[in-house]
Amino acid sequence: MGLPQPQAHYTVEDYLQWPDDMRCELIGGEIWDMSPTPTVEHQTLVAALHLEIANQVREQDKAGGGGKPPCVVLFAPVDVVLAFDTVVQPDLIVVCDPAKLANRKNVQGAPELVVEVLSPATAAKDKREKKALYERSGVPQYLIVDPVSYYAELYTLRAGSYGIPQILAAEDTLALAVTPELDKTLGELFGWPMPASSEA
Repeated sequence: MGLPQPQAHYTVEDYLQWPDDMRCELIGGEIWDMSPTPTVEHQTLVAALHLEIANQVREQDKAGGGGKPPCVVLFAPVDVVLAFDTVVQPDLIVVCDPAKLANRKNVQGAPELVVEVLSPATAAKDKREKKALYERSGVPQYLIVDPVSYYAELYTLRAGSYGIPQILAAEDTLALAVTPELDKTLGELFGWPMPASSEA
């Protein structure tokens, strides 16, 4: 199968016919190129977060999980289908509804958590188009991590809106709805430098 023929509006059905080496996302029927191969720093950060969240989810499951099915923690590349003309590949997702994984090929519907790690090529899209997409798709929490400036933005959906994000620095604890027992700071998770003490 060759490259897609130019057209005004693509669908997920079109997307699924494209070659595997065509790295892109589909948002509102429009093709968005993905960034080049992630850097080692980017992948190290994603791996650290994946490991921590997966461990927390595993412990919750051992404790009985409150009668809920265990959540699944996945990292890119995995397709998340959010509409007939929209499929994205977030850096990290947590899915707690087994029905969204039923076809065993992709995720159908909004994950409980989406994480995007910023890169120069995708930062604007992650903070603009994808934020708006995740908000209207009903993603409960959206975490944006900036590995260069050492901070994160955590958006929590309330009454259908993200509103103002929680800004987290290296010394702040990451509080996620899917892992309420997580009590590590971003500095501890990612090896970020902690701010100098204000005490003399």
